[in-house]
Amino acid sequence: MEKKRNDMKGMPVTTRELTLSFGPQHPSAHGVLHLLVDIQGETVLRAEPDIGYLHRGTEKIAENLFYHQFVPYTDRLDYMCGMSNNLAYVLAVEKLLDIEVPERAQYIRVIAAELSRLSGHLVCIGAWGVDLGAMSMLLYAIRDREMVLDLFEMLCGARMTYSYLRIGGVRYDATEEFKKKCLALCRILPEKIEEYEKLLTGNRIWIKRNRGVGAISGEDAIEIGLGGPNLRASGVNWDMRKDEPYLVYDRLNFDVPLGTDGDCFDRYMVRIEEMRQSIRIIEQCVRDMPEGPFNVDMPEIVPPPKHEIYQNMEALIHHFKYVSHGFKVPEGEVYCAIEAPKGELGFYIKSDGSERPYRLKIRAPSFCNLQAMDTLSRGEYLADVVAIVSSLDPVFGECDK
Repeated sequence: MEKKRNDMKGMPVTTRELTLSFGPQHPSAHGVLHLLVDIQGETVLRAEPDIGYLHRGTEKIAENLFYHQFVPYTDRLDYMCGMSNNLAYVLAVEKLLDIEVPERAQYIRVIAAELSRLSGHLVCIGAWGVDLGAMSMLLYAIRDREMVLDLFEMLCGARMTYSYLRIGGVRYDATEEFKKKCLALCRILPEKIEEYEKLLTGNRIWIKRNRGVGAISGEDAIEIGLGGPNLRASGVNWDMRKDEPYLVYDRLNFDVPLGTDGDCFDRYMVRIEEMRQSIRIIEQCVRDMPEGPFNVDMPEIVPPPKHEIYQNMEALIHHFKYVSHGFKVPEGEVYCAIEAPKGELGFYIKSDGSERPYRLKIRAPSFCNLQAMDTLSRGEYLADVVAIVSSLDPVFGECDK
């Protein structure tokens, strides 16, 4: 045996290519992601996403429902950020109807969207931490996310699937108590974000696992179709709230955080800074929110308040017609997009003039961001694939639809 070992000294060590299946039941896969990873030794040669395990035919379902009936299905896209999904869809239908909701409803919608951004980023950073061994980070993030969910519950009675935004406005008004709790969150959360940074930003292990890993230039990020924090981490200054403003974002003061290296660490830092900017936006909206109606005055589009249904026959008939017959939308086609927590979330709707969409297509940011997996992973170590998936923050409810 000793002679055999001596004979092998000086011989080159060769490894053959292997194809590994990462997921779809891997705890770091962030859902039902299946990656086919070609490796040589510990180096990744190719990483091909195999998606579709959560496909539910959402777009085809939309074509068989009234316009207002599809709102609850949007909650099930990026289920970490349901309010953003509601918003993108109702804005698209309102664009077809050529209506603008009252100012109060616009401010409430912005607050809901930014709370949704906080909710999504907290889950992203918490899960990212635990993926790389920082167990405490998940506990801190979920603890603080409960405050956001409490606000959602106060606003609409739900903590995960909201169906709060409706075509023509919002379901319920924002109460004074809700506004006070929003301001309380805005006072508390900056200190919590400082805690996250103490845990992670200067941590040697966190830096080693993320800095220089999965880097991509701004030009390549644009070409692949990255969006949201993943695009801005590469130094591309594109945020639809600034560049194609909707609702009242053009009246609000906030900055767009950018990275320089486009690596996992920059994607983390951009999300940390975005949470701080969301807090600024919420404070301004609570301060500037005007009095007035929170739905358009169009009885054929907005159902009557529930208490009227039990007291007024006309309201009962109106409610029955709304629920059972829906409302017609003018013939035409639109595309409407918002800056969702994960990037550009867009809805294309083609109407034939009936109560149902003739065709509906969802531009899901998780689907587009996942296309970068191969580019980001090539040449990295197998262990880095976990960090790269976490940094892209995919949610497969919207990716697979």
